[in-house]
Amino acid sequence: MKKARKQKPDFSRQKPQDDAAPLMSAAPSPVQEEPPQAFSRDAYYRNLPLVVIAGRPNVGKSTLFNNFVGRRQAIVAPTPGVTRDPVEAQAFIAGRPVQLMDTGGFKLDRDIGTMEAVMDELVVEKTVAMIRRADLILLLLEAGTVTGEDEEFIALLRPYWDKVIAAVNKCEGGRNESVAWNYLRYGFKTVLFISAVHGDHIPELQQEIVSRLDFSRVEEGRESERPIRIAILGKPNTGKSTLSNRLTHSENSIVSDYAGTTRDVVEGAFTYGGRDFAVVDTAGIRRRARVKADVEYYSVNRAIKTLDECDVVFLMIDAQDGLAEQDKKICALAHERGRGIIFVLNKWDTQEPGRKAFRAVTDYMRTMFGHMNWAPILPLSALKGEGIKDLLNTAIALYGQLTRRVETAALNIALKDWLLRYPPPASKAARFKIRYMTQTGTNPVSFVIFATNPDKVPERYVAYLKNRIREDLGFDQIPVRLELKASRTRWEQRERETE
Repeated sequence: MKKARKQKPDFSRQKPQDDAAPLMSAAPSPVQEEPPQAFSRDAYYRNLPLVVIAGRPNVGKSTLFNNFVGRRQAIVAPTPGVTRDPVEAQAFIAGRPVQLMDTGGFKLDRDIGTMEAVMDELVVEKTVAMIRRADLILLLLEAGTVTGEDEEFIALLRPYWDKVIAAVNKCEGGRNESVAWNYLRYGFKTVLFISAVHGDHIPELQQEIVSRLDFSRVEEGRESERPIRIAILGKPNTGKSTLSNRLTHSENSIVSDYAGTTRDVVEGAFTYGGRDFAVVDTAGIRRRARVKADVEYYSVNRAIKTLDECDVVFLMIDAQDGLAEQDKKICALAHERGRGIIFVLNKWDTQEPGRKAFRAVTDYMRTMFGHMNWAPILPLSALKGEGIKDLLNTAIALYGQLTRRVETAALNIALKDWLLRYPPPASKAARFKIRYMTQTGTNPVSFVIFATNPDKVPERYVAYLKNRIREDLGFDQIPVRLELKASRTRWEQRERETE
């Protein structure tokens, strides 16, 4: 007769009884009262607490980040190590604004001597630097076997233990919860079981986050104090990350000669001349034929999308390589959206000194971008910090033009003068009369001119009016939109009013 084998107890299924280590499990939290201070999602806030999401690769950090910010800002892909630079955004968590940061995954196994190993080391250094800055660290773990990377990263977090919250991801529908209990042996005060993809118990996680943060220093800024939003765009290896780090006095963006280093949109902030700036460093934009990897495809799309959210574009051009066809395409995209554009000739310290060389390059660029002769061209050395003041002063000037509004009365006095100075061409085949003008928008700046038979107004006359708006009304360094609409006669207007 065989002896019955003594069965070992399965500690993974036993819930802890230690009151010193309370657990937030899948059970819903009690409903908490609304915060005493009301925050508006449309407002601009200062001094936000910083919440850093950290963990090993592929545990769902970027998915959770996107869940919190409400849009797909961080790139999500099954390939480990997609996120390299810290990605920041303002997010509303349980009704309160926080500065949220997604970080690169902590990798333990690295192929020594390879470029990827160098990049992995830089990612880890960057993640550790952000952890030191954080007001709260959200350690994201994965339901399943605890890995060596998890254990080493947990050990690294010990000096910051009082500001760590642990969340176990991929527990949708209670899946793998029995295994996830094993994380309690590392001494976490709180562990939450969530699903970043399906949203399971995200509200409980948000309540836990805000309960651990201090919002006493958060203050709402005036709309006029909203930061000037700068997007740094260009081909790979033109010095975008170097300039971003120089402006923010940080090392947020990883700098490397390796093309494709920057993947996500990396945000930073700084103050200059009494003005706040928000700057985004983007992935290098290459020709579509050269973009083969899915990660780079998404990186380029994110870079282009920043044009919808920025005020001024710094188009980085390598002074050593000169202009490329891709620079024209980036410029066209920015122009279509009515953004202020500054052509930045980076690495100018490698060129011949003197005004003659700069004048020659400027003349060539004016020829290449003939329809954008109004855009400033500035020399720069991001590495040495030369030309930074001129660049930022110009950005402030462009923002002032982008947000300028001219009263309708003043516009029509100017329009009358323009019509007298250069009367519209008259012909029997193309009769029209220009009546009045109004400004319809700022940032981008747009105007509407009402005329009889607007389709008869020649393009060259529209160009004349647009140039007069730009030069006479103080919009000489930005794109201006001008639309012609049909104006009603007095009889047509009277008929419309009596309907």
